[in-house]
Amino acid sequence: MRPLHAAMHGKPFSAEQTEFCANLRMLCGYYRSVADVCRKLNINRAQFNRYLNGTSTPSNHTLDRICDFFGVEPAEIYLPRDHFHQIVQVRPRQRAEHAAYAEHITRLQRHSTGKCEKYLGYYYEYYYSMSAPGKVLRGLVHVFMQDGAVYHERLERFPQHANLDEAYKCKYIGGAFYLNDRIFLVDYESMTGNEIAQTILFPTYRNKVARLSGLMLGVSSSNQRSIACARVVFEYLGKTIDLRKAMRLCGLFDPKEGAIDATILKVIDNSPQKDQHHFYTIPL
Repeated sequence: MRPLHAAMHGKPFSAEQTEFCANLRMLCGYYRSVADVCRKLNINRAQFNRYLNGTSTPSNHTLDRICDFFGVEPAEIYLPRDHFHQIVQVRPRQRAEHAAYAEHITRLQRHSTGKCEKYLGYYYEYYYSMSAPGKVLRGLVHVFMQDGAVYHERLERFPQHANLDEAYKCKYIGGAFYLNDRIFLVDYESMTGNEIAQTILFPTYRNKVARLSGLMLGVSSSNQRSIACARVVFEYLGKTIDLRKAMRLCGLFDPKEGAIDATILKVIDNSPQKDQHHFYTIPL
């Protein structure tokens, strides 16, 4: 059983508390530094140091977070250090390897810092639907920054009735990266969890963002679950918008009815281009 979390000041450490401190220090040794662990756990460094030296003990909630991060059980971290080391000598190494892969994503996000701020805000996306052949889909995309990294949401609406609340919706969430003069969006359909999509866009070198063109790779929601690639255009709306009004203007459109700008239709046309052996985007 886990010991009661009493204040340790002025009292000798219990055997379990002493082992907890030693085991926690050993787990931190699998990472670059204690500061690195604190950043990943989002725990104050000074407070974490008190856990390491035994002058304070984490709450049950914080202890669960720490143990989940290191891949151990709360009851295990109080075991004698030799026994604990035998139990986790493989698991921490695996966690460290996994953390190394996660660090690549963090590196990509850091590399994108300062390059994506220009593109933060809301966009309409336009592309020929992968599930409704011949129809143009207008969706809503929000690119935003959180905790120093850039993320995005894509909202798509397929009206089945006049009432917005009764329309079929898809919500994609993911990360945004800026690499070598290209913008990469990787996301997954969060409501069903059955699709990952990638969009690659050309950036703009103008002071103001207007439209971005690129390619989207995804999977249709039809029974065949076909893999498809489509040309796409993002149309910038601004930093703040009337979200409900913008969503009401999303949906599927017949390109012949004039609801979609002709210049957008030209760029998202998926017809093969002369003398091209691959599927390329059409520059704006």
